[in-house]
Amino acid sequence: MPCKICISDLRKSFGPKVVLDGVDLEVAESESLVIIGGSGTGKSVLLKHVIGLLRPDSGTVEVDGTAVEKLGNREITEFRRKFGMAFQEGALFDSMTVGQNVAFPLKRLTRKSPAEIRDRVEECLAMVRLEGVTDRLPSQLSGGMRRRVGFARAIAHQPEILLFDEPTTGLDPVTTALIDEVIVDLNDRLKTTTLTITHDMQSAFRIGDRIAMIHRGKIIAVAPPREFQQLDEPRVQQFLRGEATGPLTDDQDAAAVGKAAIPGGRLQGPRGL
Repeated sequence: MPCKICISDLRKSFGPKVVLDGVDLEVAESESLVIIGGSGTGKSVLLKHVIGLLRPDSGTVEVDGTAVEKLGNREITEFRRKFGMAFQEGALFDSMTVGQNVAFPLKRLTRKSPAEIRDRVEECLAMVRLEGVTDRLPSQLSGGMRRRVGFARAIAHQPEILLFDEPTTGLDPVTTALIDEVIVDLNDRLKTTTLTITHDMQSAFRIGDRIAMIHRGKIIAVAPPREFQQLDEPRVQQFLRGEATGPLTDDQDAAAVGKAAIPGGRLQGPRGL
């Protein structure tokens, strides 16, 4: 399948801290790729390069053949319409109802009439299994429901690419399984290209067509879930087993310092649309 997102020799440092150190990665059209790795290894920084929130020191990110780092301010605004982003904890506007939250990108990015917006909001909420909550406030919803409202908002303007930033963090196993089912349903129905950051390996295996692991600024392994579990790479196996000792934790102190040194670390809420 054609390459939707092509990342080549991507490098980024913040002062003396090297965060991305020659990342090479390809994501195919309509593929669901999950990126895993320890805290502070550059996962969110990588996503910020994909949507043009950061510019690389060197290397390139191409989306549909367009080099993101070469886009001007006006071009990058139009370019970001390709993306729908779902943030950790949902990142909803607390003062807005569920319906108003989902309608937010439609009002900003489309010329739909109020009636068309209402219909699209209901359609998107149905796709994430949240019928009947349009008039509720985020504070009236559970954590898992808020995440799904975030998903509905992300897909509202019919993006080509979906980005999920830790979609199941802090959720119980049953809610996590539901969130994973919704992500898979959205991928199957919408045929989007999907990039997901997660630490939850069970979730990664459920939602990913392939899994990529980043460590010390490089992609050290990429494979479909079943093959990924069988890889001989010791850093992959330590991560999968969740063991406290091994090659990954040899750099634990450096990783902790690196996390503190990365400006903005995580992707921020809906104004980044």
